[in-house]
Amino acid sequence: MITVSSAMQQENIKKLLESIENEAITYKFKEKKGIQLIFKITGDKDAAIRLAKDAIKAEEWGKVLYFNVA
Repeated sequence: MITVSSAMQQENIKKLLESIENEAITYKFKEKKGIQLIFKITGDKDAAIRLAKDAIKAEEWGKVLYFNVA
């Protein structure tokens, strides 16, 4: 599992990560705890974290978003 912490754009983050088409890594939203979005993943955890960060930063709204992926 990975956690994305962000106070803003939570719906966009959920849609973005669940829409990623990657053979080795998939994201499935599990639950929300405060500002944390928890996702079940398949594949390598470190690679999933890196991919999530890169995908969020690539979005227009993600360039100025303060977030953390762990």
